[in-house]
Amino acid sequence: MLGMHKCSPTFLNRTISRWWPKLCSSAANINSIRKMSSGDSPDKTFPGFGTAAIHEGQEPEQWKSMALVPPISLSTTFKQRGPGDCPGGYDYSRAGNPTRDGLEKCFAAVEGGKYGLSFSSGLAATMSICNLLNAGDHIISMDDVYGGTNRYFQRILGNLGVTTSFVDATSIEKLSADMTPKTKMVWIETPTNPLLRMVDIAAVVAVARKQKDVIVVIDNTFATPYFQRPLDFGADMTMSSATKYINGHGDVVMGMVALNNKELYERLKFIQFAGGACPSAFDCFLVNRGLKTLHIRMKEHGKNALIVAKHLKSHPRVRSVIYPGLPDHPQYELYKRQMKGFSGMVTFNMKGTLENATKFLQAVKVFTLAESLGGFESLVDHPALMTHASVPPEQRKELGIDDTLIRLSVGLEDVDDIVADLDQALKAAVPDDLL
Repeated sequence: MLGMHKCSPTFLNRTISRWWPKLCSSAANINSIRKMSSGDSPDKTFPGFGTAAIHEGQEPEQWKSMALVPPISLSTTFKQRGPGDCPGGYDYSRAGNPTRDGLEKCFAAVEGGKYGLSFSSGLAATMSICNLLNAGDHIISMDDVYGGTNRYFQRILGNLGVTTSFVDATSIEKLSADMTPKTKMVWIETPTNPLLRMVDIAAVVAVARKQKDVIVVIDNTFATPYFQRPLDFGADMTMSSATKYINGHGDVVMGMVALNNKELYERLKFIQFAGGACPSAFDCFLVNRGLKTLHIRMKEHGKNALIVAKHLKSHPRVRSVIYPGLPDHPQYELYKRQMKGFSGMVTFNMKGTLENATKFLQAVKVFTLAESLGGFESLVDHPALMTHASVPPEQRKELGIDDTLIRLSVGLEDVDDIVADLDQALKAAVPDDLL
C-alpha cells in the first residue's frame, strides 16, 4: 500500500506542483549560459575516437573465455612449457601482462600511435623517458611545466649530469636560440600547467629536426588525445599522466606514453622492464575502463569549463582569466589550428592578496581544495603553494605564478551549481572595497 500511495495521482500532482517551477527556472538558467557559449566549442573530433577507445585492444577472441570485458590478470608469473618456452608470450608481469597490453594498445590507438606503454605514475613515465639520455646531454624544457617535472629535471637529472634549459617555447626563436650540439631532448607541455600557454608542436619539431637524434616529447595531460594528438604534428612521443583525465575517476596513479618509432619504443620498453616502473594489472583494468568514457567526459568537461571561463571573465571580483578557448587568449589562433577543443582546466587571477585567495579556497563547497585534476569532481588548486611550490620562487615570479593565481579543474557537476559555488566563494573572499 505504501508503494501505491507514492505513485498515486495525488502524490504525483503534489510533487510536480512543488518542484516544477524550480526545475523550469534551473533549466532556463542553464540554457541561457549554454546559449552564451554556443559556437565556441568544436563540434567534431578525430573520426572513430569513441570506437577505438571502446574496442581497440579489447577483442574477446584473445581470451579463451571470450570475455567481453578484458579480465584482470593478477598473476605475477606464467607457466612455461620448458625453459624459456612461453606459449602465451608472457613470463613475468614486470616484462608484460595481458591486462596491461590491452590498455597500451587502446591508448596507442586513441593517440594515433603504433605503440603504447604504461607506467606506475606520470613521473615514472617522465623518469623512464629521460633514461634514454646520457650524462652530458641537454634538455630544452618549456619554462611553464608541471612542478614535479621541473623538480625532477633540476634536482634529479641535474645531479646525474643532464642539464636543462627552461625556455619560453611559445617563442620558437627563443627555443631555437637555446639549441646546442648537446641538446638531445625537447620537452613541451601544451597547454601548459598552470598558465595554459600554447606551443606550436609542428614548429618545435621543425627546429628539433635540424639536429640529429633530438627526441621531441609532448606532455598531453591537459589536452588529452580527444582534443589534441601531438604525434600527428611530428612529435616523437606523447605522454600523459593517466591519473588525470585518461582514468578520470581519481582512484589510480599512472603514466602513459604513445609513439610511432619502433626502435624508440623498444628502448623505452627495455627501460621500463629493467627499471621496474610498471603499473599493477588492477590499475590497468581501472584505467582501461576509464578510457572507454573519455570522449563523453571530455565533451562535458569542455562545455562546463567554457561556461565557467566566460562567467569569470565578466566577474567583478576576478582580475583575469586564462582559457585557450577564449578569443582573447594569446595563442587562440594556434589553439584553433592545433586542437579540437579543450578540457576542464581554467586558470584565473582573483582580486586581492594571498589572504583573499585563502578565504576563497576555504569558502568553496562544490569544488574541493586538493592536488591533481581531471576527475569527474571539480577541484581547485593554489599553484604557488601546492602543485608548483617546488618551483624556485624567482622562476614562479618570472612566470606569473603569484599568490592570487587559482587553477580550476572543472568537473561534471551541474554547471549552474559550479558557477554558483564560484560566485558565493568569491563574494565571501573579496570585499566590495576591492572592486
